[in-house]
Amino acid sequence: MAKQKGGPADSRRVEISGMERLGLRVSSMINHPVAQAQRWVTIHRLDTDGDREWEEVLGVIAETDELELTLNDDGSVTVRWEQQELEMAGKGEVEFEQEEEAAPF
Repeated sequence: MAKQKGGPADSRRVEISGMERLGLRVSSMINHPVAQAQRWVTIHRLDTDGDREWEEVLGVIAETDELELTLNDDGSVTVRWEQQELEMAGKGEVEFEQEEEAAPF
């Protein structure tokens, strides 16, 4: 007997809030390999980003010590961060490595 598609299991969709969607988008942009290599990313506000969500995400970024926030004339935001210094074990030299932590939101 063939299994029918479109049953109750297929109709279950998890909706995420605007804040969660924006947070995931910004986090993904910050953690992108190109952004990590250049240590900056420009985030553009989409039509689907609500005022409250946009302000809340910018607030979280602004409060994060490791991140520098620049508001651009076109309404976009550039986020910059410094390369993290790690001392190499046994060599006494300083090595620069990319930060691989997720964004704080």
